[in-house]
Amino acid sequence: MENIRVLLCCGAGMSSGFLASNARKAAKKQKLSISVEARSHSEAGEMIGSIDILLLGPHYAAELDKFKILADPYGVPVMVIPQDIYAMLDGERLLKLVTEVMNKQ
Repeated sequence: MENIRVLLCCGAGMSSGFLASNARKAAKKQKLSISVEARSHSEAGEMIGSIDILLLGPHYAAELDKFKILADPYGVPVMVIPQDIYAMLDGERLLKLVTEVMNKQ
């Protein structure tokens, strides 16, 4: 599998930054070719053409359709990170979610 480029978005990128860090550690431990970056939701438009999947913090669930419209021309799947994964900053489960979504593509 080639490198999967993941973008996590939340308000300022802080909470998602911790989750991204945990996911990077888990990817390294599992020897997975997955890069995970966290940014503010306002930067998603700038980065959409260079990522493979966009994951939103749970507090952006109401804006999911807006982000799907943004990502659709690029074929980038968009989903909301489940609250339990986000709250626990569970990098391993986040990677599992990413690989499941990308395998369906």
